[in-house]
Amino acid sequence: MLWSLTKVVLFVVIVAALALGAGLLAETGGAMRVTVAGWEFTIGPVQAVVLGILLLIAVWLVLKILGLLGAIFRFLNGDETAISRYFDRNRERKGYRALSEAMLALASGEPRQALSRAHTAERLLRKPEITTLLVAQAAEAAGDRKQATEAYKALLKDDSTRFVGIRGLMQQKLAEGDREVALKLAEKAFQLRPRHVETQDILLHLQSDAGDWSGARHTLEAKLRAGTLPKDVYRRRDAVLALQQARTVFDENASIEAREAAIEANRLSPDLIPAAAMAARGYIAKGDAKHATRVLKKAWEVLPHPDLAAAFNEIEPNEDPQARLKRFRTLTAIQPDHDETKMLLAELLLAAEDFPAARRALGDVATRHPTQRSLAILASIARGEGADDAVVRDLVAKAIAAPRGPQWVCDKCHAIHDGWQPVCENCGSFDTLSWRDPPATAAASAALAELLPLIEPRPEPEPVPEPEPEALPPPEPPDEQPPLDEIARRAV
Repeated sequence: MLWSLTKVVLFVVIVAALALGAGLLAETGGAMRVTVAGWEFTIGPVQAVVLGILLLIAVWLVLKILGLLGAIFRFLNGDETAISRYFDRNRERKGYRALSEAMLALASGEPRQALSRAHTAERLLRKPEITTLLVAQAAEAAGDRKQATEAYKALLKDDSTRFVGIRGLMQQKLAEGDREVALKLAEKAFQLRPRHVETQDILLHLQSDAGDWSGARHTLEAKLRAGTLPKDVYRRRDAVLALQQARTVFDENASIEAREAAIEANRLSPDLIPAAAMAARGYIAKGDAKHATRVLKKAWEVLPHPDLAAAFNEIEPNEDPQARLKRFRTLTAIQPDHDETKMLLAELLLAAEDFPAARRALGDVATRHPTQRSLAILASIARGEGADDAVVRDLVAKAIAAPRGPQWVCDKCHAIHDGWQPVCENCGSFDTLSWRDPPATAAASAALAELLPLIEPRPEPEPVPEPEPEALPPPEPPDEQPPLDEIARRAV
């Protein structure tokens, strides 16, 4: 409103100034003589001004005609768009102005104005590779998803803008939660530009969610070739994907392929605990106890873990406790000072009923790092040594209230998982689970210790013998009954 009023006032001022100037020129009364080729002209001030304006217009027209002649000359020399460019020059100027205004409005957080100016630029410039993308982005910012989708689909028609259109549609499907369609679009975008980092990451994440481990390994290899992933990180993540691929094959009951995939995963990353356990079970299925033992010992050197001990036990599942203890010595001799090694050896000695040796093997683990498992082992040792029920019950109560100990914890969001998996269920991060104590250890409530009598009832008190009743005097003999005939006589 204010700008419109300002323009009206400015127009009135200019008209008034021109009128005043013309009046002043008319009042001067002077004249100007011009001689051209023997002709003499006398021109007044007002006529001189008008003649000057007409001369400027004539010069402008001459320049336009010369420009048109130049365009015709270029057209005749083979430039097919020379004449159209000449007539479209003014429209392009307006279109680029509208385009710049749309970009500024979008950057300023005014999506509606940006969308309007983008449509104007699209109509004037007729260059969809520039304007259609701006229309799509402005429509998305304005919340008009339908118009944005139509704009992205229009970009698919041109080879130079097809990748941009697919990427825009993929982002829309991800926002809508349609991961199946987003996966197909990501695969298409990856085919067009396999070295695009964002597309690689999105495709890898979607393939992992969908369980397409073979495709995910191919994408991971493309990241390595593109130089966006260090080689050591690539080997670790490829091992994770190979392990998941092996698990999938196991589900399909194809044990040969599963063993090969599991062994490959262990070869790629020997410190990956689940891969080592699965590879060992693959060797056990083949009857190759030697290679199974070698795989488990190598993994135990990196990190002692209960899953490795369980797989080591499956090599000879039917042996007696003494033979199992002797065979496990080859494993417990590795990292003997680790808490897991000490607890494993204590459990083996408990099975062999060597309670003093089990206590020595456990050492100070239960006091230095009290967990449910270490305290339960200590309670079993105490019961085996014949300790009082009160001592055993106190240890069991402490075990119930103690933390669980090391678990599979996400290094990014610290979520706790029951078992290892490649993708965190909480934050969706890839290969971030590690075997360690949680930052805030999830422990059982101490109130559970009060429920111990319900879990292990206290012994009932011995019954108190009832006092023997006093001897009663013998009953007096009943009076002799009179004969029957006498009773009858009395009744009469």
